[in-house]
Amino acid sequence: MTDDTLPSSSLPENLTEKRIRDLLQRPDSPAHAILSFAQLDGVSVQHGHAHIALSTSRENAEKLTPIRSAVEAEIAKLPGLTGATLSLTSHRPNTPQPAPPQPAGHRPFNLGKGKPAHAIVPDVTTVIAVASGKGGVGKSTTAVNLAVSLAKTGLKTGLLDADIYGPSLPRMLGQSTRPEVKDSRIIPIEAWGIKTMSIGYLVDEKQAMIWRGPMVMGALTQFLGEVEWGHLDVLVIDMPPGTGDAQLTLAQKLGPKLAKGGAVIVSTPQDIALIDARRGVSMFERMETPILGIVENMSYFCCPNCNHRTELFGHGGARAEAENASVPFLGEIPLLAAIRASGDDGTPITLSAPESEAALAYTRLAETIAETIKTKL
Repeated sequence: MTDDTLPSSSLPENLTEKRIRDLLQRPDSPAHAILSFAQLDGVSVQHGHAHIALSTSRENAEKLTPIRSAVEAEIAKLPGLTGATLSLTSHRPNTPQPAPPQPAGHRPFNLGKGKPAHAIVPDVTTVIAVASGKGGVGKSTTAVNLAVSLAKTGLKTGLLDADIYGPSLPRMLGQSTRPEVKDSRIIPIEAWGIKTMSIGYLVDEKQAMIWRGPMVMGALTQFLGEVEWGHLDVLVIDMPPGTGDAQLTLAQKLGPKLAKGGAVIVSTPQDIALIDARRGVSMFERMETPILGIVENMSYFCCPNCNHRTELFGHGGARAEAENASVPFLGEIPLLAAIRASGDDGTPITLSAPESEAALAYTRLAETIAETIKTKL
């Protein structure tokens, strides 16, 4: 029995991957056309489904769209396959940069002619990084309500969603307007008394950001240097989860302004989240960024019917971690359905229900941080 006569499910994946590469390289194959517009980065097969990674320019990505489905269908006909997906990674070609010099790395947003380099948030006095060692702990909800509450104290406030792969700020603020570009500068979207920017304003909500590190760093650099933030007392940054390149880049570029503000670490009470929060504290300490404190989110749940308090994820872990790390403990945020609903509805709970237990907790957090900031203005 030859390889061609093997049942589809029996074909070795490396053999199937070789056949995909051969098909793409054959000049007589219609699938070969994609190599006129893209470079083959990799091929993998999992459970009969082929994933083909291609790198291309943004301009050529548009040319691939009309033939993409046909190529996927042709590849899926190969023995051993049940389907195929082409993944496009868009990048800018490596070409000499004209004067004036451009920021390091890729620049994914075309802001018009000239593309001048700009200083990093020149009119922003202080920066607060809202961070966590992992996702899913309520960091973005905390950042949004903190920013809105800081503005209510009288501080001119901005909010930057730095999570390129999972932007949530537009939905949580109820905004879908695409920002204007004037003189190669992005005009931030104003919502609920604050200036805001997110990649979610620039791409479709369903679009996956299949970007490599240089593209992400380039986008963050443009958000810092090519957004018309104007004068702000404080810029709150909803940091991406983890302690990788994006976090280090932001900490390095914003060093002096972060030194006037600092980092707020968000965690839930259970040990598995506190391990990652500990990493976040360690990263900022190594970057010589002040730690404003740790917030315990989802600290407890109160039944809306009987007011019985249940500590679903444990309780007090963040306070204990703050004491061990010798950093301030900034308070407890309860786990309430109203917080989730306010985020989905696009109105922060500090505005939709300002007297609620959750809103008061966010307000106390903002007042504590505002006192620290105002001493440095």
